[in-house]
Amino acid sequence: IRRAQILMLAGGFSLGDEPDGSAKFIVSVINQEKISRAIEDLLSRGGLILGICNGFQALIKSGLLPYGKLGQVTTASPTLFRNDINRHVSQMVTTTVSSTRGPWLQGMQTGDLHSIAVSHGEGKLVVSEELACELFNNGQVAFRYADPCTGEATMESPYNPNGSCYAIEGLISPNGQILGKMGHSERWEEGVFTNIAGNKKQPLFENAVNYFKH
Repeated sequence: IRRAQILMLAGGFSLGDEPDGSAKFIVSVINQEKISRAIEDLLSRGGLILGICNGFQALIKSGLLPYGKLGQVTTASPTLFRNDINRHVSQMVTTTVSSTRGPWLQGMQTGDLHSIAVSHGEGKLVVSEELACELFNNGQVAFRYADPCTGEATMESPYNPNGSCYAIEGLISPNGQILGKMGHSERWEEGVFTNIAGNKKQPLFENAVNYFKH
């Protein structure tokens, strides 16, 4: 019997993406005993998990990020909150690679820039200074919002479209198996966004497949 190797939690709006968007529904499913056991089994055998947009929210609110385990959420845990402008944003952003830890990020180089679509109402990552320092030191900050001209991480709007603390756009688990991000890397394919400047190809999916092939 073939068993799944990759689990992806996709985005998807519910009730106007607030409060907590679809994340609260996804987490309620994840916390079902059979589902949580299956996720733990997937991770124990080296499987990969990706969460984008609402999927990222679910990973955060379940504890899978940044801790790599279900049920680790505390009052000190990071969360995703409504955008600083207090409304939905839909635009292209530039992100910079902050870590190359784990299978999802193989072949990338720190400082690489990607042009990525974002579309969310609650995408502001809120994290304490203490935990943020720990995440940076552990190489768990995967991507950050960047100024497209300088390539430097920024808190300035609209380059950082939601006001995420420390310009964090994506996080990865301590062992590198779980990646979550707000930007919709899945929206690009050949022939799409041809009028948008920058490198739109972020090879997350290719990396994950190649990880199991090789």
